[in-house]
Amino acid sequence: MGNWDAYFLKIAAAVSENSKCLSRQIGAILVRDKSILSTGYNGPPRGVPHCNERYSCDPHLAATIEKMLGPMEPDVSTCPRKLLGYASGQGTHICIASHAEVNCINNAARNGVCTLGATLYLSCDILPCKNCLCEIINAGIGEVVVVEMQPYDRTSLYIIQHSGLKIRKYEL
Repeated sequence: MGNWDAYFLKIAAAVSENSKCLSRQIGAILVRDKSILSTGYNGPPRGVPHCNERYSCDPHLAATIEKMLGPMEPDVSTCPRKLLGYASGQGTHICIASHAEVNCINNAARNGVCTLGATLYLSCDILPCKNCLCEIINAGIGEVVVVEMQPYDRTSLYIIQHSGLKIRKYEL
């Protein structure tokens, strides 16, 4: 695919710029027959305030911060999970965002677009997580193109190894 891969990965990177996530910006695009079917980036559900706004309107988050860190005025430019000391992939019960892959699949469904046999391009440096892999496989997506083949965790590797999903690393 060569040039098409570069083209679609650039678009996925551009899509990621819409993410307001304070931790990472990731973009995903779904493609079939060299045409873009859907896009998605990581973030909260439609209409739900982003984390920088959440600090001022979520009493549960404020109580969690106070319980774990004591009374303080949080830096609204910091991811709540990072503020609370969670490493990447941990403390997901605090996160209100959906991953780019899921948002891309949901946007396709919202618009009545069939995902069967499509290719998903991701702008991140890690393979999809367990939850996203389950959604990708169940949506019938046939291939995922990534920049790096770094596994998210062992469960993700197990799912990849025991599914028909093709994972391909983009090669320059």
